[in-house]
Amino acid sequence: MKTALLVLLAWAPGLLFSKDSAVQDPEAAARAELVKALEPEGILLDLDLGAVSIPASVLVRDDLLEYLLVGPNGASHESLFLTEVRPSLLNAALLALGVEPGTNARWEPIEGAEGEHRALPPEGDGFLLYLAWREGEEVYFYRVDDLLSNLATGRSMRRHRWVFLGSRFKAMREGEPEQFVADLEGNLVNISFFFQGNTLLTSALPECLEQTIWVANPWLLPPRDSAVQFVFARRPLNDLPAAWKERLPEVVAAEPVEDDAR
Repeated sequence: MKTALLVLLAWAPGLLFSKDSAVQDPEAAARAELVKALEPEGILLDLDLGAVSIPASVLVRDDLLEYLLVGPNGASHESLFLTEVRPSLLNAALLALGVEPGTNARWEPIEGAEGEHRALPPEGDGFLLYLAWREGEEVYFYRVDDLLSNLATGRSMRRHRWVFLGSRFKAMREGEPEQFVADLEGNLVNISFFFQGNTLLTSALPECLEQTIWVANPWLLPPRDSAVQFVFARRPLNDLPAAWKERLPEVVAAEPVEDDAR
C-alpha cells in the first residue's frame, strides 16, 4: 500500500490527499483517498475484492498478436485491447492490492551445450485477467485467456496467472531523470515474451516464447472499437460487484444476417 501511494504521489501529486481526509485512522483514510483519487482516471479499485477494473476497447481481432493491452502510444497494430488509462496510475492501483514484482522471462545457458541457451518463462506473483461488457440485459464475463487462440494447438490459451512486472524506471538519455518506461512506450500487458521487462504484466506460459501463434477468438468478442471493462483480480472471480456491473459499457448486438437462400 505504501509503495502504491508513493508511486501515485510521484506521478500525480495533485491526486492525494484531500483536506477532508480522516485523521483518526491514517491507513483507512489513505485507502479511501487512493480509491477516490483513481476513479476520475478511469480506474476502479476494490481493495476488499482484490481487483482493479479499467475501461478498454477491442482492437485487433483478425491478425497475429504480441500484446494483450496497450495505450494509444503503444504497439496498437499487434494488441487485442486498447486503454486510455495511464500505465503508472494503473501500476499504483495494482501495487495497492499487495502484489510483488515477479521475475521476467530470461535466457539460461544449457549445461554441456556451449553457446546454447533456453528460455525460462516468467515466474512469481500476479493477476487473473477478465473482460466484461453488456449487451442489453445480458452481461458477458470472460477469462481473458479464453479470448486468445493458440494456432499451434488449435485451442484457447491455457488459463494461468499473469505475472506482475511493474515495468521499470529508466533515463532515456544520459543526465536526464528516470521515467516510467510503460508510460513512455505505452505497452501494458504482453502475450509473447519480451525480455526487457518494460510492461506491467506478462504472460507466463512456456509457449508464449512464440510470437506467431497468438490470435483472438473473434466469435467470443464484440466488434472492433467496442467498449469493454478489463479486470485484474488477485483471486478467481465468479462475478463482478453490482456497482461495477451497473457501469459496464453496452455493446450494440449485431443484427442477424438473413440467408437469402432460405
